[in-house]
Amino acid sequence: MIICATLSKPVKNIFDILGDEYTRIKIKMITSSVVKNDEIYFAEFFTQKQVFHKKFSKDELTDFLEKHAGITFKSCVERTIDSEIQILANKKGKITKIERKIENQKTGQNEFKNIKIKSDSQNKSKNYILKEGSPVPFLVRLGVMTAEGKVVAQKYDKFRQINRFLEFIDNIIDDVISLKQKNNDKTPIRIVDFGSGKSYLTFAVHYFLTQIKKLDCEIFGLDLKKDVIEYCTRLALELNLSGIKFAVGDIASYDGNKNPDIVVTLHACDTATDYALEYAVRKNVSAILSVPCCQHEINSQLSKSSVDSSFEPLLRYGLIRERFSALLTDSIRAELLEKSGYKVQILEFIEESNTPKNLLIRAVKTKNSEKNLCYQKIFNELNVNQTLAKLLQL
Repeated sequence: MIICATLSKPVKNIFDILGDEYTRIKIKMITSSVVKNDEIYFAEFFTQKQVFHKKFSKDELTDFLEKHAGITFKSCVERTIDSEIQILANKKGKITKIERKIENQKTGQNEFKNIKIKSDSQNKSKNYILKEGSPVPFLVRLGVMTAEGKVVAQKYDKFRQINRFLEFIDNIIDDVISLKQKNNDKTPIRIVDFGSGKSYLTFAVHYFLTQIKKLDCEIFGLDLKKDVIEYCTRLALELNLSGIKFAVGDIASYDGNKNPDIVVTLHACDTATDYALEYAVRKNVSAILSVPCCQHEINSQLSKSSVDSSFEPLLRYGLIRERFSALLTDSIRAELLEKSGYKVQILEFIEESNTPKNLLIRAVKTKNSEKNLCYQKIFNELNVNQTLAKLLQL
């Protein structure tokens, strides 16, 4: 059983083979059930400036390594529970395989003896809001559950993600209800889901609020993909769900007839998150739950020759520069929301081993903030700008 693998020293024509100039690939196991043979692996594909992510099943990983270890990448190191395997190729293409046993030098014990690998039994032991064993209609239709309520092994990450998001909804729903009561607003709780995609979370929130919390709610999902919206609309009709609608549209131009109480954005790409947040602030929503994605805007503006020298170490390496830009972008977003009258937290959405896009901005309406903003000083020193700051004009 492979625990992890690293492929390096790519061949010159790697772009033609894999579609990008990858310099190395790092792969590690994230879940395992040895009896059911359903190991899942998380892979990071590195270029000079970016990193891309993918998941493999056991069979997919085996096939990938057979095709590329020692062939597309001249060096590959694989680790199993008790051994390290090196696969090397020389200039003539001859492949050598070297295997050695791994033992702890001090104790003589296996290096991986105490490694912790999540199993199905551990997944089941967590007290999820949506319980395994109780069929949830939309999860069955979306392929996350079987008709008997068992979570499909390959969909456990999605199942955990859905439940984690419902925990965030559960944490803010009382604040939303309290604000509605304070304003003598007796209308259903209204939610707009920007970039709803296949709408796992849209359907989950609707089910949670109507079936578990017994609240009236209206949910609207917006996405650019017509085929996805048609599918979600059809599914809502087939499940006979009222108060849930979908439409094709661009976040930047959406305005809506009714002011929502909650705005949700999951992985809205780059500045699409900014337009969603500006909409939420303009509509004075009670709560915002946003998981940003692909924060390219500041990264694309950065230039080592035009910034304060104190920032230069953060811009020297592509991967660090990308992460710095992403963290800076989300920090600025949080600061701007605070200035707009929200109590803001940045939380871990789901484990980084499942997705690197794991930061969630949670904002709940309080009152206008007197906090002094410091982002403008950073903009001046970095010679950059950011969309939400321009939209809110703070």
